[in-house]
Amino acid sequence: MNATCPECEAALTLTDVLRGEIITCPECGAELEVTALDPIQLELAPMEQEDWGE
Repeated sequence: MNATCPECEAALTLTDVLRGEIITCPECGAELEVTALDPIQLELAPMEQEDWGE
């Protein structure tokens, strides 16, 4: 499957990905979440926030 990085617009070739999976763009290093499979859509993954023990 082919997709485009929403951060740097690099062309990505993906195999065996699942909806909700986090991948890393090999060009810019952005963490991307697979939000749809047909057609494949990628969005920037949400940043994990520190909970500081709360």
